[in-house]
Amino acid sequence: MKKKRLAVAAAITAFVMLCGCSNTDSSGDTAYVTTSETTTQITTTQTETSITSIAENTAAETTSQTTTQSTTTTTTTTTAAATTTAAPSTQTTTAPVVTTPKPQTTAPPKTTTTTTSATTPKPQNDLSQKTVEEILQGMTIEEKVGQLFVVRPEKLGGSALQCDSGDKNGISKYHVGGVCMFGQNIQSPSQIKSFINGLQSAGEIPLFIAVDEEGGRVARIANCAGFAVKKFASMLSVGNTGDTSQAYNVGETIGEYLKTYGFNVDLAPVADVNTNPQNVVIGDRAFGSDPTKVAQMVASAVKGFHSKGMICCLKHFPGHGDTTEDTHKQSVTVYKTWEKLKGCEMLPFAGGINAGADMVMTAHINVPNVTSDGLPASLSYELVTGKLRGEMGFDGVVITDSLEMEALRKQYGDAKSSVLAVKAGADILLMPEDIGVAYNAVLSAVKSGEITQERLDESVRRILNLKRKYGII
Repeated sequence: MKKKRLAVAAAITAFVMLCGCSNTDSSGDTAYVTTSETTTQITTTQTETSITSIAENTAAETTSQTTTQSTTTTTTTTTAAATTTAAPSTQTTTAPVVTTPKPQTTAPPKTTTTTTSATTPKPQNDLSQKTVEEILQGMTIEEKVGQLFVVRPEKLGGSALQCDSGDKNGISKYHVGGVCMFGQNIQSPSQIKSFINGLQSAGEIPLFIAVDEEGGRVARIANCAGFAVKKFASMLSVGNTGDTSQAYNVGETIGEYLKTYGFNVDLAPVADVNTNPQNVVIGDRAFGSDPTKVAQMVASAVKGFHSKGMICCLKHFPGHGDTTEDTHKQSVTVYKTWEKLKGCEMLPFAGGINAGADMVMTAHINVPNVTSDGLPASLSYELVTGKLRGEMGFDGVVITDSLEMEALRKQYGDAKSSVLAVKAGADILLMPEDIGVAYNAVLSAVKSGEITQERLDESVRRILNLKRKYGII
């Protein structure tokens, strides 16, 4: 597939043009810009940059990034006594080429015990002994539809802090593919480990356990007083160093401590280019306003996550950096053409995809000069299947931004937005406000033929393959 991506990238290089870049949180929680650090606009003095050149420049980091580390102190503050190390600082603009490190996977669940404790995941019918196709063919339509959903744990009908009968009943009823944790779900290391283990024990197919842990102001674990982990000031401060090894260290550090607590998906890194000074949702969450630099940082962060066996996600496609409105509260429109997006916003996505990113998150942003369907990117077949998969060559898991955000709910509601997102090509539907309404709408659409069985299987197969790749099943 790497060859395919490079071939696709080469094909669109001719269309890349100069972009005068002017200047969501997947949580559904508003994250406003509070930094005093200044982002600068891209001017036409920044010469032509193509998706192909960025793919080449961000193909890999030096081999020393995975074998030799040095202490990083310039962009982070620590809350733990131990020191976290970073890969050697050797670059300012481009990254030398080396083979992308493969994700480390955990051992499949053991089946030697006959009982399951409240905090120990059960064997899930020994799925490790079956192929993905065998698992897929053994699933009911109801189970397949459930795999498409990642929800807030409290939406399952139980506790927000511990796995109780309500949570277990919700998992059994809706067969959800995963849960996403937020500040209200996290208190201490022992609490979150027990909560996650209990949830994992409740499902027939092990869950994605996701969190928004970007570093900086969006970090559910690092910003919780009960955890002594390394903190990062912001991704902008990392980007401002011009040192891609520091972005690698972000992914490596966060990936390591998330694995310790039982998480297997981080909805990071942010791949937006923060080119609009009036942006209220991205700001210092992005690595900067220079698309070339951001692309290199994103690619390096992806490799850092993978070095610790952590699934990571590029967000927010097709770019939330050149906006002034907040998709948590209202509809947002970007008026750039596809050619201009390719010259700026698409460069970090190309770099991250080339580095092996597992997921891409779609934003609820309207792009009327790119699509003709009048739909937000998350619901647009033209954007998701036509551009992201077709032109960008992404063959991984596509996940929507939170479906509870007002940019979608006001106009489409849980039922319609869920069905349209699947028809557009999304694999995972993130956090509908009402899981019952969303689940039943997709189930009905499959049974009626509005969503074909083949289309459903396509997404479930991607989800199961990703869970298998990282040792979740």
